[in-house]
Amino acid sequence: MHHRLLPDGRRLHLGHGPIDLIVQPEGPEAAVAEAYRRAVARFDGLLEELVTELPLLRQPVQRGKCPLRGPVARRMWQAAARFAPAFVTPMAGVAGAVAEAVLRAMTGVPGLTRASVNNGGDIALFLAPGAMAWRLGVVVDPLNPASPGVLEIGAAHACRGVATSGAKGRSHSLGIADSVTVLATDAPTADVAATLLANSVDLPGHPSIIREPAQELSPDSDLGARLVTVSVGTLTDAEVAQALDAGEDMADAMRAAGHILGAVLVLQGRVRLVGRVPMAIENSGISNGKLLNV
Repeated sequence: MHHRLLPDGRRLHLGHGPIDLIVQPEGPEAAVAEAYRRAVARFDGLLEELVTELPLLRQPVQRGKCPLRGPVARRMWQAAARFAPAFVTPMAGVAGAVAEAVLRAMTGVPGLTRASVNNGGDIALFLAPGAMAWRLGVVVDPLNPASPGVLEIGAAHACRGVATSGAKGRSHSLGIADSVTVLATDAPTADVAATLLANSVDLPGHPSIIREPAQELSPDSDLGARLVTVSVGTLTDAEVAQALDAGEDMADAMRAAGHILGAVLVLQGRVRLVGRVPMAIENSGISNGKLLNV
């Protein structure tokens, strides 16, 4: 495990194996220092805690009693179980659950105004009443980081977890979305929902989509022999709309069930906003934010 302050002097970098966190508490100097200390203390041993239950964490969630023992592992299972009977393993919520665990270690510090823990784009948020809103960029094209816009999450908004998944992310996806960003009341739920929504933005059987068994790309993948997306050819506008429609239908169902607050679905230059998405649109010429060209 390693930890260090980044050059800006405001953010703490925590890393251990595959886990890489950016921690940012804000408030009086003494409160921030104590938040850093608590974050490091909670992070120490967290990976080992998860590894001890890794075989179970890679098994699909079934209805019934949670079989896991560690607090972070149980949060992963609880978040995944909300979406049963869909195929999903607790690993779908690992990044969000880790971010949440470190955030919770800090939020009891008196005087802290706001804090965030960013685990590779899956983010847990804390805002004290009246705190300045968090501004989170939704970056589709690294060469145009202002596109399609910026999420503005204030203290009055229910969102405390934001997560992103997709075929272009660091994990395998069954779908073809460039990215799906989900807003939820907690980070583990947002993480699982983003995975499932990214899977749902799809065109099954399309000849321009190349897929391979997950276990051939990553032998220890929890997806086993399921086909994951390797590349997506150029799609027609109608095909893009069809794939986004499928994702929007699932996002609407998740909202109706109370699992998510909103989502941003992105595929080949098109963006679909679903639900409560407090996005400040950075591009001109956008009328209602429902369907954007980026």
